[in-house]
Amino acid sequence: MKTLYLLRHAKSSWDNSSLADFERPLNERGLTAAPLMGETMREKNFLPEVIVSSPAKRARQTAGLVKDSADIEGEIEFDERIYEASTSNLLQVVSGLSDENTGAMLVGHNPGFENLVRVLTGKFETMPTAALAVIDLEIESWREVSPDCGSLREFLRPKELD
Repeated sequence: MKTLYLLRHAKSSWDNSSLADFERPLNERGLTAAPLMGETMREKNFLPEVIVSSPAKRARQTAGLVKDSADIEGEIEFDERIYEASTSNLLQVVSGLSDENTGAMLVGHNPGFENLVRVLTGKFETMPTAALAVIDLEIESWREVSPDCGSLREFLRPKELD
């Protein structure tokens, strides 16, 4: 069995309208929510061996804050396919993960993440910023990931943790 953690980036700032979408940073709420999610992951022992993040600034910041506050040892990898990803692109990212890892976390964006939760588990969950889906996959190798191979173990939203 493998465990996939899907973390939507925390709340981003729209203060500077001249910034490209890719370069938008986290706002104050995001800078608070990301460490809160990391602390919650540590408390619940949701500790993936690897983090694969969208390279967009808000996702990079979220991944770093969560990694630090959860004390996750694995490195953060960046994959351009996660930014503005379709479900099929996200499935490709997951299927390419190393089987050395039993748990992996993707950090990225909607609508791709909501769709991936639905495809893998059959459940629809809205994913506000900094929401975390924990999905148990009935597979031995990441290459085996396919629709309906998972079950939603837990779904966490920052507002429910405050």
